[in-house]
Amino acid sequence: MKPETTDDVIDAIFDAARAGETLEIRGGGSKVLIGAPHEAAILDMTSFGAVIDYDPPELVLTAGAGTPLSTIEALLDAEGQHLAFEPFDHGPIFGQAVGAATIGGVVAAGVSGSRRLSAGGARDHLLGFEAVSGRGERFVAGAKVVKNVTGYDLPKLAAGSWGRLFAMTEVTLKVLPKGRERTTLALDGLTPKAAQAALARVLAAPTDIQAAAVLPGARSSLTAIRLEGFGPSIAARVEMVRALWSDLGAPMALSGADADALWNDLKTLAPLDDGRPLWRINTPPSGGPMVVEALAPHGARWLFDWAGGLTWLTFDGDPALVRAAAGAAGGHAVLVRADERLRAATPFLHPLPSGVARLEARIRAAFDPSGVFETGRFLDTRHAD
Repeated sequence: MKPETTDDVIDAIFDAARAGETLEIRGGGSKVLIGAPHEAAILDMTSFGAVIDYDPPELVLTAGAGTPLSTIEALLDAEGQHLAFEPFDHGPIFGQAVGAATIGGVVAAGVSGSRRLSAGGARDHLLGFEAVSGRGERFVAGAKVVKNVTGYDLPKLAAGSWGRLFAMTEVTLKVLPKGRERTTLALDGLTPKAAQAALARVLAAPTDIQAAAVLPGARSSLTAIRLEGFGPSIAARVEMVRALWSDLGAPMALSGADADALWNDLKTLAPLDDGRPLWRINTPPSGGPMVVEALAPHGARWLFDWAGGLTWLTFDGDPALVRAAAGAAGGHAVLVRADERLRAATPFLHPLPSGVARLEARIRAAFDPSGVFETGRFLDTRHAD
């Protein structure tokens, strides 16, 4: 089904509820291979694919949920602005072309890239949205202003909801100016623990780092930070970083092409394109080395983003080992890429504590009492008692 209007979405949801069927909300399809194999009717939202309002001086953009992310990024770039949480496109992870992701899918999956370290996640930039619940009710949440204190903070609930609560038709996002210049500094050859400690050292100082990552190479790892802004400010902060890292060796200043390649590798996860199951592990930054220490001896390949707070890892061993390592490090592990057999047996979201799981199920039941959006993709129960 490809609804053209909000009324069409409402009709589709009512029809599915009456027939006892389920609907999978889909935009560009860049994340269709995440989660368990399942059968459901497709609610294709790509007709909601236009930029509705963009006011560069006010730093606010409103677009249909089916608008391609590439369209929005090009529009913002022409005005020297961007989505500060630097979302990335899941398509290349699954061998698809870049550019299929939609802004609604980015928000629903809570996708945030390397700048989350300094700018926050997708949820922090979502000002408001329009949607249709599983009850077939159209509603508006948030507002088209940065400061809004009325009502429930549903935008925070929408980001990362994975289409289980409602079908978003329109989103309003805060945008920000791009830094005029950027510089990448890197140290070579540090262990995971030493690399994370080095990153923690500069983040604890007033260096205003926008991104921080560790990418292992064939022989040694590269610990990198990115600074953005005006030239004099960057130069002063570079000297501060050099002083903070003076005992670790002189950091390299990567050329524009080399720096772009490094950060693009983080957006496409090219270093982990080995065909094995791919895990996304969130921990406190100090937990990243703990995860690697537990799993690297078993053949895991890895890289860090968010100064160690995000570990991307490929591993073809027991999923229980990954989730145990994530839990021991104070975090959780999400199965992003795997074959059908593993996806059918392993929930892609980290299991929740029983009390939290019951609360989450009650929230889903409130928005979607008939289970229209419960496709079986998540391998959990529809509702709690």
